[in-house]
Amino acid sequence: MQGVLYVSHGSRVSEAAAEAMGCIASVKADVAVGLQEICFLELASPSVEQGIERLVCQGASRIAIVPVLLLSAGHYYKDIPDKVAVAEKQYPFITFTYGQPLGVQDRFIDVLTERIAETQISIGPATKILLVGRGSRNPQTKKDIEMIGNKLQRVLQTAHVEVCYLAACGPSFDEKLQSSLEANYANLIVVPYLWFTGILMRSIDRTISELVKPNRSVVLCQQLGDHPVMKQALKERVYESFEMAEAITM
Repeated sequence: MQGVLYVSHGSRVSEAAAEAMGCIASVKADVAVGLQEICFLELASPSVEQGIERLVCQGASRIAIVPVLLLSAGHYYKDIPDKVAVAEKQYPFITFTYGQPLGVQDRFIDVLTERIAETQISIGPATKILLVGRGSRNPQTKKDIEMIGNKLQRVLQTAHVEVCYLAACGPSFDEKLQSSLEANYANLIVVPYLWFTGILMRSIDRTISELVKPNRSVVLCQQLGDHPVMKQALKERVYESFEMAEAITM
């Protein structure tokens, strides 16, 4: 019997865990599989181990591991496979398959432009857009964010789009925010390339509060969140995961 395990990152912020759970629950309701569980890599429960155990106890003979991640980085290449490798030894009679993160998709650029449009700010040559990624030591993550930034630039045309990161690689968000403030753009919009709210969204908001003077206005867009496009993309990844290679050797 087929089972599905959604693996989300986890957060100390209850609002973030609730947002992730709500988004995934909506996808679960639209996936024609009887056995589905949600778990978290860290900072929230149930854990990956508990999620797998629940599916096994319900009679799953195949478990599709679906990473609820935007891009491929350490969690995808190491953390999740390490946990599943342990489960494979514990449950040798279970077949595990491993899905992919959402990756870079043009339709996500449409979600970003919607988030920007929600600010009701007129976009033009005097507008600076800071696209903020989580950041990773994995070089592919930086390439992906830069590709997203380039795609966003082509869509917005007249605005100036720059990419920055919250951790692990540069340029940092703090640096780019400061230099953008000094450049004195008429409009400065911060666009987080984050799926759900949480510590990182709070960090962005705090940095804006610390660096921006009262006479300047910097607008922070909403995260990607449970937009229908994001849910549709996750649903597609679920069905694709059933056909992925069985061995999880990253």
